Amino acid sequence: MHLPLNALRAFDSAARHLNLTRAAHELHVTQTAVSQHIRKLEEQLGTPLFRRLPRGLALTDEGQALWPVVADCFGRLERALGQLRNDRPREVLTLGVVGTFAVGWLLPRLADFETRHPHIDLRMQTHNNRVDLNAEGLDAAIRFGDGAWHGLQADLLVHAPLTPLCAPAIAEHLRQPGDLRGQTLLRSFRTAEWEQWCQAAEVATLRAAGPQFDSSIALAEAAAQGAGVALLPPAMFTHLLRAGRLVQPFALTVPAGAYWFTQPRTRAASPALEDVRQWLLAQAQTA
Repeated sequence: MHLPLNALRAFDSAARHLNLTRAAHELHVTQTAVSQHIRKLEEQLGTPLFRRLPRGLALTDEGQALWPVVADCFGRLERALGQLRNDRPREVLTLGVVGTFAVGWLLPRLADFETRHPHIDLRMQTHNNRVDLNAEGLDAAIRFGDGAWHGLQADLLVHAPLTPLCAPAIAEHLRQPGDLRGQTLLRSFRTAEWEQWCQAAEVATLRAAGPQFDSSIALAEAAAQGAGVALLPPAMFTHLLRAGRLVQPFALTVPAGAYWFTQPRTRAASPALEDVRQWLLAQAQTA
């Protein structure tokens, strides 16, 4: 059976991303062209390869059986061509990252990643912990939580316990947790955090009535500018602590969750995706 190369390439890209828009971007064609290639391939094979969902795609049983073979063939072809050109082709990988983690942990380490993996064209999209890998055309995502997300493999990267952080001028007046009474307590959208910290500190629950933020980055900047005291993970704000813009007045921290590297269980990891995963896990072990 003669199968068109362009159709197989469209199928491979769509199977990796489970998203026609992302596949079209990678192949430098229109989404319509990708859809037509896949439809013709399905007609020629006499079986559907994808199920069309409201947000993205899902491989059928036949698609799941075919894709590893197609991906392996294209992978071997690219490696062979790379050897002939005496270089390794750069593989695009799109990673969603919680903004707090991107600024406070990942950015300082990117130079090391570029040195170790020049063959990966890493493209980051920041999000606020609300992300849909298939709909947004992401290969993987770093998010905050407990590691339990349906349909996703989650690898633990960094625990992020919370503690009060504030500007130096405010920290001067904080000798014990009870001194927080009367201070403006800034809030995140997770409203129970201050109550949890007060229980661990064995003080009466403080009234957190300061401004509420949906971004830890904005929350930290507000605290650094003296707007109040914020509950934040110091591991994500070492740059502000080292610069002296934020101070940690108390040693007590409370668990709140962790940052995880997540990828779909139903999608085989590309070499670039596995390289990124292994690099992140190695960096997390040495942090």
